[in-house]
Amino acid sequence: MMPLIYAEIGHEETIKKIGGSPEVKKHLEDLGFNVGGQVCVVSSLGENLIVKVKESRVAVSEELAKKIMI
Repeated sequence: MMPLIYAEIGHEETIKKIGGSPEVKKHLEDLGFNVGGQVCVVSSLGENLIVKVKESRVAVSEELAKKIMI
């Protein structure tokens, strides 16, 4: 298990755990990040990641990406 920040670009991964405070977990769930769901890193822009989750593309900060375990 590793943080999303270290995922290879273009490889689909399964979310195994979401860490952080209850507010952070709720925010990530609202964006579509759920345990067991699929996520794919599309590109990296500086400290941010563009990820595909549930047929949508979402920008995620490095801090949030470290809380998503794959």
